[in-house]
Amino acid sequence: MKKNIKNLTIILLTTLMLTSCSTDFLEVNPDGLVVEDNYYRTEAEVFSGLVSVYDLMRKNSGGFENMITMFNAGSDDHFAGGGTSSDGAGIQSFSNYTINTNTVPDSFWSDYYRGIFRANLLLSKIDGVPMADAARARYTAETKVLRAYYYFNLVRMFKNVPLILHPLTASEFYSVTQASPADVYAQIELDLTESIPNLPLTVNLATDGGRLTQGSAKAILGKVYLYENKNAQAAAEFQDVNGTPGGVSQYGYSLLSNYNDLWVFSNKFNTESILEVAHSAQGSYWGNWGGNSDEGNTVNQMVGPRSYLKLDNFAPDLPSGWSFNVFTEDFHTFIQGDPRAAATMLDVKALKLAGHADYIGANQDTGYFLNKFMPKMSDVYSGPGDAVLNYRQNTYAIRLADTYLMEAEALGGTSARAQALLDAVRARVGLPSVAVSLAAIKDERRRELAGEGHRWFDLVRWGDAPTKLASRGFIAGKNEVLPIPFRELDGTQLVQNTGYPN
Repeated sequence: MKKNIKNLTIILLTTLMLTSCSTDFLEVNPDGLVVEDNYYRTEAEVFSGLVSVYDLMRKNSGGFENMITMFNAGSDDHFAGGGTSSDGAGIQSFSNYTINTNTVPDSFWSDYYRGIFRANLLLSKIDGVPMADAARARYTAETKVLRAYYYFNLVRMFKNVPLILHPLTASEFYSVTQASPADVYAQIELDLTESIPNLPLTVNLATDGGRLTQGSAKAILGKVYLYENKNAQAAAEFQDVNGTPGGVSQYGYSLLSNYNDLWVFSNKFNTESILEVAHSAQGSYWGNWGGNSDEGNTVNQMVGPRSYLKLDNFAPDLPSGWSFNVFTEDFHTFIQGDPRAAATMLDVKALKLAGHADYIGANQDTGYFLNKFMPKMSDVYSGPGDAVLNYRQNTYAIRLADTYLMEAEALGGTSARAQALLDAVRARVGLPSVAVSLAAIKDERRRELAGEGHRWFDLVRWGDAPTKLASRGFIAGKNEVLPIPFRELDGTQLVQNTGYPN
């Protein structure tokens, strides 16, 4: 952490105006270079600072080290895949549970702390900037919700993390210690509950698509409560977000009538989207890949079949990809007969055997590819930059079907409302009602949310990971969390997580 946070005070405000986040409201024109002492003088500069805090949301699906493909790879539904067994030491070692302090990608720690640093810096400056009280309250609320969300991901991944709530001084860099998970969760709750009243109920999607609302913050809070086993509080937050199952909530959320429409690249900020990570094709290239100005969705490139070739009109017209996150045979069997199967999984192996297409089977190939994020040739970018890094599909960090099923779970899977929530998710794809239970909810989450990066966290939260992932080498009491990267331990007061040698 010292190597990532120590220099941020010097470099952050030099790069703020070169940093972007690919939503319409986050298009800020660079005005030149600045330093901390003479920044945050105007509301426009505060807004630019807020842009830089939002920017780390891209960790969900931007860059090679993204949340979706990493945590898919560690679940029972996917293999890491890729070109070879050494294609990405972090994702490969997580998938087979040989991950250690040297192979864990440092960015899963450092990127979120970069977002937290930016949030802390903005919060330390905002009260001294002249602006309307309403604008200040909203910017502050957005910043705190983002800080809470980044801490939530950190504590879910690493459990024992430092809780830093102000920009560190030079004398503090090497004395930072880890907080208890309970204290981190308490701060997450505080940031969220303080902020929700100062957020708008809805936003104009044409101009503010991607900005936080009361609904998105409440959904995050409900999820936080669920992970803390505070089920009554979680259910209350989710009920407020969800409204009447199958209807339109007070925040305008409703299930899309066609499940397939969720995965159309142009279908951004739709009625089912609660917390959405935005991407665009704006000239990303290898030199900025995974950095501040990289706007593309890398998951799109990662999940496609290698050296794909369409041989006739029975095959889809796809660009070649890198063959990560292939589905397991077990998941292929599980999803059979479900109306969501085709949108979720593309059987390229069957296309090859039938002579409709060809591809090169790569590492751990099963032939079953993640279709939700697979681009078509029509999605390939033709502007400046590198085409493989410029896919524009947004991804859902939280969507309404997800919160329906989390509420049903928080209700214990036993009430009439839990039944209605489960029924609504199934009815959307034409499936009949089944008796609600925790087992039914777990199965429905596996089908509905397949490939979206949730399964590993669900298995750990439910206590099912040691059984479901035993064949991968998962060790109970160890692999529920990631090891802390070595560079964050070296020369600091941080202590490695249980089971992982330094």
